[in-house]
Amino acid sequence: MSERALFAERGKVPTVPKRSPLLPIFLIVLVDIFGLTIIIPLLSIYAEHFGATPLQATLLVSVYALCQLVSAPLLGKASDRFGRKPLLVASQVGTLLGFLLLARATTLWMVYLSRIIDGATAGNISIAQAYISDNSEAKDRTKSFALIGIAFGLGFFVGPFLTGYLVAYGLSAPIYAASAMSAASIVCTLLLLPRTERPAASAPVADVGPGGRRLAIFEWKAYAPYFTRPVLSGLLAQFFFYALCFSTFTSGFALFAERRFTWEGHPVTPREISYLLGYVGLLGIILQGFLIGRLVKRFGESALVSAGFISLIVGYVILGPCRDIPMLILVSTISSFGNGILRPTLSSLVSQNAGPGEQGVVLGLNQGLNSVAQILAPILGGVLIGLSQLTLWAWIAAAAAFVGYLLARWGSALVPHIRAEERARTPTG
Repeated sequence: MSERALFAERGKVPTVPKRSPLLPIFLIVLVDIFGLTIIIPLLSIYAEHFGATPLQATLLVSVYALCQLVSAPLLGKASDRFGRKPLLVASQVGTLLGFLLLARATTLWMVYLSRIIDGATAGNISIAQAYISDNSEAKDRTKSFALIGIAFGLGFFVGPFLTGYLVAYGLSAPIYAASAMSAASIVCTLLLLPRTERPAASAPVADVGPGGRRLAIFEWKAYAPYFTRPVLSGLLAQFFFYALCFSTFTSGFALFAERRFTWEGHPVTPREISYLLGYVGLLGIILQGFLIGRLVKRFGESALVSAGFISLIVGYVILGPCRDIPMLILVSTISSFGNGILRPTLSSLVSQNAGPGEQGVVLGLNQGLNSVAQILAPILGGVLIGLSQLTLWAWIAAAAAFVGYLLARWGSALVPHIRAEERARTPTG
């Protein structure tokens, strides 16, 4: 008699353990990020091969971010209505079509169209976050969302190194690899990801995680209250200036490096740029995977935010006049500390200063500020690089970090006063 029959005879049928959706969603996000980070080091230089000016090349980032800013809330709300899995597949198909068009482009307008298609369907990560939120208990949600952070870290390490290797076969070779990654992600979603029920319309919103209610781009009245809270508004402003600094660097670095540095007697190419960004990604994995928890326990999040901004200021001030590769590696090492610290720490502080039912909206607002920074920074960077103001370009990134540092110091001084006022208003006895 089989084991199952034996259990049935005794009136007990063993339950089959439910497969966790977190491993498939991790693989899906990881493959998506591989595809994204493969093209980051070469996109601007790729556009130059079609006659793009520095401004036209950096505007590719702005166009993508603008499309994402408009479409992401719409895709998120559609996923609430029709289910996470179908919208995730639709978003991934858009990414795949964008990559294929980019690889096959013969004119600059085709390059732009590819980024518009990708940006207009760029809901992969936010829908994946919603899926995790739907399938995680509140007490486990922070740990579950750490999977996306791990995927980002691995992606920013492996992706650029793949580009550095593949670019030897032509500038379009890494883009075809990104297309293959995107296609593999679609297959993973279709075969591995369980389809969950659509969130009920009457479901309570008291414990909405990052997959919860999203604000559309024109819902100004819904945004306003979050910018009137003393601590939260300061944190959102810090995140914006960090994002402005980071976007200035990432959107313009390839063009800056191509014009400023040489390697073995020729201007640096996407190959050298990719390996440098891969090195920065490796430092990020070490910092976020092994050190940041200990640093938070020892120094506290507020002190780490200030230290992160200082490292970016120092790094980008040195980068401005930098003209040799060893110094560039030193600058990258210094600035990688700030980038590795600030995004997770500021996101954590923002989350801590929002109520349980506000998590989805506030973290969505964070993403909106990130998109606004990605729209503005490439425009300014493209103009400066086009005018050969390379040092000023780097110092603009340092200036954004300096404003973030001032806001962090002001916020740290403000918190004790706010808490004292709250204690004073609380009845005793």
